[in-house]
Amino acid sequence: MSNVATKQPTKPGSTSTRKPVASAIDRDKVRTALRRLGDESVFYMLDEAIDILPLAKLAKLASRYLDVKQLRPDAPGKKSLLAEVRAFDGASRAGKYYESFNVDSKSFMDKSTGTRAFIADCRRLLDRCVNQAPKGDGAEIREAIEIILGLLRYIDECHDDVIFFADEAGSWQVGVDWARVLPALFRCLSRATEPDEYARRVVEVVDEFDKHDRGKQLTAARRLGTVAQRTALRAVARTGTAS
Repeated sequence: MSNVATKQPTKPGSTSTRKPVASAIDRDKVRTALRRLGDESVFYMLDEAIDILPLAKLAKLASRYLDVKQLRPDAPGKKSLLAEVRAFDGASRAGKYYESFNVDSKSFMDKSTGTRAFIADCRRLLDRCVNQAPKGDGAEIREAIEIILGLLRYIDECHDDVIFFADEAGSWQVGVDWARVLPALFRCLSRATEPDEYARRVVEVVDEFDKHDRGKQLTAARRLGTVAQRTALRAVARTGTAS
């Protein structure tokens, strides 16, 4: 599975490390550009804005279109990242996001609201994993990423009860940014696995999800591993078996 070759809608969590300068963007030009975007891109952009806007501004904006009384938080406290990922996995496998429609020559490229919601939630959770990987609990972040990889694998095993794709079904349509996600997994693996296990798992996950950029991924894995892990990785990448 690899990233989509054609241009995809900008996803939650930009891959750029540079923050745009506020004065470098024109509001009217943004409005014009937005009106040319497809509904799918606008959906993902709005989903990302939910995390970026301060709560007061989000409430003000939402109140123009929604009943904010129905949007008040439940019991105080926030779920951990791992708990949210487990809930997402459970809801996905239970069909929460599955929403089909009649496919014809005009709609075969469309995505249902449920499919868009799945993609947005999946990307958002993976972005949180990436952001927390450098200093967070490595074991929990690794488990969270592995759960999502398992869910994507489940979709690719032709289980069609998670999300609906009108054409060319497959988790590749989720558009995961493997250049960010897999190195975050490598970082967590490096902290808690023996050299041979590190090397084996790195090669497995790269060959399964991002074989197209295998060289770049293995370079990242070597950079993030210990000396012993780098040695084992070279052996596994070359021969397919740990030394």
